[in-house]
Amino acid sequence: MIKKEKITDKRNALLNATLTLVNNHGFHNAPMSKIAQLAGVAPATIYLYFENKQDLVNKLYLEVKEDFSNCASEGYTEDLSVEKGFELIWFNIANYKLNRIKEANFLSQCDNSPMIEEVIRVEGLKNLQPLLNLWEKGKKEGIIKPLSDYILYAFTVYPLSFLLGMQEREIYTLSEGKKAETFKAAWDAIKI
Repeated sequence: MIKKEKITDKRNALLNATLTLVNNHGFHNAPMSKIAQLAGVAPATIYLYFENKQDLVNKLYLEVKEDFSNCASEGYTEDLSVEKGFELIWFNIANYKLNRIKEANFLSQCDNSPMIEEVIRVEGLKNLQPLLNLWEKGKKEGIIKPLSDYILYAFTVYPLSFLLGMQEREIYTLSEGKKAETFKAAWDAIKI
């Protein structure tokens, strides 16, 4: 039992070190030796948990994406109206991006990098199924524009990454009032 806790701690230390290095230096400037050093483990220890760097990054991506999706769906039930359900999910995503900055930055890098294998990217999308189902329901009910889910995501969720970047650079602050305005703009972009 004690040994398992140690293993989990080392694995988590490796994942956290990877998250930090990728956010600060990018995928290609996060070699295994630096990951091990930052995690406080011997380089060979990495290979007890991960096949290679690709496997490490893929598993980190899936864990962060699952955490993101769980936060996004918190409190959501299928009996909510399309607008109210989307509002709840959208605000959950906004709060995640504003409060879990390391993880949000990592996901943004993954979204814009070929480093994540396509099969892993598709697996990560499965975690967003409640949002995708909600959009499908909205399309069938004639509430949401009949657009690709990628376009809907681009118009509603991606702007939050941009605004987070502006906030990190202290150019713009996404206050509660501005979040409400931003949600309205997102909703207006996709509703019929």
